[in-house]
Amino acid sequence: MTSPDVEKRAKPTTIDLGGRVLPLNLKTNARARRMTLKIEPGGHAVSLTVPPGLARHEVDGFLRRHHDWLVERMARFDGRSADITDGGAVSIFGFAHTIRHSGNLRGLTTVRDEGEGKVLLVSGPAESIGRRVADYLKKEARREITGRVKVHAAASGKSYASISFKDTRSRWGSCSSAGNLNFSWRIAMAPMFVVDYLAAHEVAHLSEMNHGPRFWALCERLCPRTPEARQWLKNEGSFLHAVRFEAPFA
Repeated sequence: MTSPDVEKRAKPTTIDLGGRVLPLNLKTNARARRMTLKIEPGGHAVSLTVPPGLARHEVDGFLRRHHDWLVERMARFDGRSADITDGGAVSIFGFAHTIRHSGNLRGLTTVRDEGEGKVLLVSGPAESIGRRVADYLKKEARREITGRVKVHAAASGKSYASISFKDTRSRWGSCSSAGNLNFSWRIAMAPMFVVDYLAAHEVAHLSEMNHGPRFWALCERLCPRTPEARQWLKNEGSFLHAVRFEAPFA
């Protein structure tokens, strides 16, 4: 049974992080064995999951003990969040690309290696740079993910119904019972081994619709770097959501 004190705080409230006030979402989970704290994708809110039966003073004490960690984590968001602009940079499969606006490409967005580094040349009106970069990332995500899904599906002897891409915030991918695979196109900003892991993860769900031992064994068979990729997403994944494009794209 949930403590009344915690239950009162189940609705969103706020937390002050050195003068920055963010929404605090407190969630009670009957399966949780300890309190877990995370910053939501994009750094726009903080979530705290607690097991049943905790008193309010325990929750408040936990938040106080982790206050400095939250402040430090938010500072990392400040340093790595950015708008997509001419002269800025974007990661494409883990490699930094300088964004350069060009009016001579007739609608194309393309990558060039100019000696000092990779450059993403973006055509069209300057105010459309963010949208065009997002479109390019979506195209690249579709190309790479589709290729890796085909490889992993063949290796596991499974077939899938469809592959789709969205700008999801709560998860990087999903697999429906009908075999429809869904991915966040923002994964195109992650290193290729992480992209491969995400494809393997969702293909593994075609065989195991859970996260039990057999699922993880299959996932690691398809993608041996699964542990490393999971850690990368845990440490770095939220920063991909901190990249600001001009508008949300489906």
